[in-house]
Amino acid sequence: MAAQPKPVPAEVPAAVAIVMDGNGRWAASRGLSVADGHRAGSRALRPIVETSIDLGIESLAVFAFSTENWTRPADEVNALMEIFGETIDRELGDLAKEGVRTRFVGRRDRAPDWLQSKMAELEQATASESRLKLWIAFDYGGRAEIVEAARRLLSSGEVVDEESFASHLYAPEMPDPDVVVRTSGEVRVSNFLLWQLAYAELVFTEKHWPDFGPDDLRACVAEYASRRRRFGGR
Repeated sequence: MAAQPKPVPAEVPAAVAIVMDGNGRWAASRGLSVADGHRAGSRALRPIVETSIDLGIESLAVFAFSTENWTRPADEVNALMEIFGETIDRELGDLAKEGVRTRFVGRRDRAPDWLQSKMAELEQATASESRLKLWIAFDYGGRAEIVEAARRLLSSGEVVDEESFASHLYAPEMPDPDVVVRTSGEVRVSNFLLWQLAYAELVFTEKHWPDFGPDDLRACVAEYASRRRRFGGR
């Protein structure tokens, strides 16, 4: 008998953001290296992208590398740069084929030149796609984004209000998330999308990111659908 399609929650968020946490702890629990954990985490993203498309999610933002991650041991940072490059090489063709437009959000000037080139290649190759918008936060920090936006706004001479401020963020066209998911049992946002998540629903899960799969995303979407969003009203 053919497998029955998974039910779609009554209300699906248009925009989802995920803090992909727990690669190192996942690896440690299995006696693997931290790099092995990050590689497993990089492979966990593809099923989540595909499930997002199946659910009708329009925008998926993922926290891949923070401004604070540069303080990790040099060998781990170097391994992460290599894994980012491997992931782009592995996924580039299929992302375009699936209709996924990919953008990097944050700084990239501190990344190796060869990785910057791969990032630009991926963005260019998927620029015309529109089935799902995938935003990869790389060398990203919410406070840094707010400070840079404030500097650009002040130098522009524009009227200072929420709309003009938002237009100077790293990716003004990125929609505010309806729901933010964090894996690995940590209950905090860790400097992710501080401006954008003002009215987002927050969902926390104990699973480490490499173990977070399609059913877990569906459960998070169902949790979102069960809540009533008031936006300050009644």
